[in-house]
Amino acid sequence: MCLKVDQIHKTHNRKLIVAEDISFVVEKGELGALLGPSGCGKTTLLRMIAGFETPDRGRIAINGKTVFDHRTNVCPEKRGTGMVFQDYALFPHLTVMENIAFGPALKNRKDLHQLIGITGLSGSENRYPHELSGGQQQRVALARALAPRPGLLLMDEPFSNLDISLRESLSEEVRCILNEFGTTGLLVTHNQHEAFAMADKIGVMKHGKLCQWDCAEHLYYHPATEDVAGFIGEGSFIRAQVCPSGGLVTPVGRLEPGHPVMTHHADTPAVFIRPEDVVLDPQSDCRPLLVKSHFRGPGRRHIFELASGEQIVCTDHSRIPLEPGNRYGISISKRRNNHENDILCTV
Repeated sequence: MCLKVDQIHKTHNRKLIVAEDISFVVEKGELGALLGPSGCGKTTLLRMIAGFETPDRGRIAINGKTVFDHRTNVCPEKRGTGMVFQDYALFPHLTVMENIAFGPALKNRKDLHQLIGITGLSGSENRYPHELSGGQQQRVALARALAPRPGLLLMDEPFSNLDISLRESLSEEVRCILNEFGTTGLLVTHNQHEAFAMADKIGVMKHGKLCQWDCAEHLYYHPATEDVAGFIGEGSFIRAQVCPSGGLVTPVGRLEPGHPVMTHHADTPAVFIRPEDVVLDPQSDCRPLLVKSHFRGPGRRHIFELASGEQIVCTDHSRIPLEPGNRYGISISKRRNNHENDILCTV
């Protein structure tokens, strides 16, 4: 085990809760991600793990060593962590080599050159930060954080200042570099594609609460709450009624107990349906009104309005355009490729 966060709680001015009894574990060699909108508390939580802010209560352990609890508060430089900041925080008057070797970093030039090579900075050792591109500056910040061989690498929105294509390519490179070093990491981001591409486990946060800590696939197919379902990917909440047989009746059709659906028995369950699980079906009795239709490259995104007034989103990969204002038959797919038992879920 590398990082264990146990019941961490923090308020501002004793009123505003920024972290509410948060617990999760990042195992050795894993990369975790804290995902959520601005103001959800994810950066504050990262800073508490780093030691830059102090929780009101709870426990934080890194590599089995308690760095914070009601009796202990280890200073940041003794926690065995590395930090990559959003703005890179490079020294403008130092070269790439000097930035990486600054402070308690590696002094052995052989190890430094190896680190520079791994991070793709060979040939830039004597250049200054202002002479580098954004991607190169990010690599310098990463190399400097990895130089002391920390047990845990913390990254605060490390790719937010980069353009989309560079962000995607560099995030993949960073994941490979961490794997090569065997470094455990924790990433803060508001970009779910970034989190899905990089992280082994992802924690979705909202209003200081950790809604769900899970792998990307489970977050997408098995969201624990409406907040998680609505934040991850795209989908539609449709009201349903539970039948005595255990099936569900929805405006889109009846789902029998054998249908691949994860049921939640509540008075008024809401079925959350992903767009790829809604299919055009000329034989269906459900013929909602097409409200909008958008071309999305390999497919089209259709928004239908059901008789109940609810809207449902459908992803259609055919090249035949549909006309808004007309009615079309739709149904819920009975299986998803390689996910026969988790087409949709109710929350």
